Amino acid sequence: MDAWPLITQLLPDLRAYARTLADSAQDAEDLVGDAIERTIRSDRYPRELDRLRPWMFRTIRNLAFDELRKRRVRREYAQALTRLEGAGAAPGLSVEDSALLRRAYEMLNGREREILFLVDVMGFSYTEAASVLEVPKGTVMSRVSRARRALLQRVDPQPTAGSAKERERDRR
Repeated sequence: MDAWPLITQLLPDLRAYARTLADSAQDAEDLVGDAIERTIRSDRYPRELDRLRPWMFRTIRNLAFDELRKRRVRREYAQALTRLEGAGAAPGLSVEDSALLRRAYEMLNGREREILFLVDVMGFSYTEAASVLEVPKGTVMSRVSRARRALLQRVDPQPTAGSAKERERDRR
């Protein structure tokens, strides 16, 4: 059975619902269009109007929340990038030192950059970062410590104070 005849019956309700979730009429139309596209492409959409209606409302709702999440992530990323790059030097640092710090950060491995980004750039607590990474809080604390030491080592390659045990752990 073709979904289109059922969808056309639902269009006014779908548009009205999308307008309650979206910031603009255009965003609402985009939500409805995306929901229709997903429905038509799906092999498993309900074939009865009474079941298709809530299914499509749920699809619109999920699409709207997905869009909000994307916007939040983009906004947070842009803010963090601005904080990381700054309009010049980082607070308390010269332009040269700030550039050196950014270069050292970029030289870190992915895991080190990720943990420093979450904790030091985004300001996540250890508990929040642990939730994002799906690891124990203690693991986050260890990773932050090692990543900060690795960053300092790249900024100032002079041997840092620390026990032989800590240096051995960092090599792993």
